[in-house]
Amino acid sequence: MKKEVKIKKEIVKRPKFQINHPLFKLKKDVGQRAADWITKWAGSWIFIISFLIFIFIWMTINIYAWINTWDPYPFILLNLLLSCLAALQAPIILMSQNRQAQRDRLKAEYDYRINKKAEREIQEIKKMLQKHFKK
Repeated sequence: MKKEVKIKKEIVKRPKFQINHPLFKLKKDVGQRAADWITKWAGSWIFIISFLIFIFIWMTINIYAWINTWDPYPFILLNLLLSCLAALQAPIILMSQNRQAQRDRLKAEYDYRINKKAEREIQEIKKMLQKHFKK
């Protein structure tokens, strides 16, 4: 019984593994927060549905308006707006995804280290138990 308590105390005394990478401590600047917000917003159903409604209203007004249509049938202005939106949105989303991928790689590396440490500790416990039961 005393040996079991001794083994438990040895396990508790071991230093804990901490994630101390600077990337996890850095606060996001305004551009990074904006990129994350745009990525989150552009990937939501609310954005998609509201954008489809906007396009439908734009086209309806320009097809059925009797007075001064600002963008007649081929909808060149709408095309320009959609192209500009795509040209700006794509790099912003990529910036956000690249930063997230970098954090994911670091987290995977830390997870691997923790798993290796856990494996070593399990091996040590196994050796202690084998030594304990051989006596």
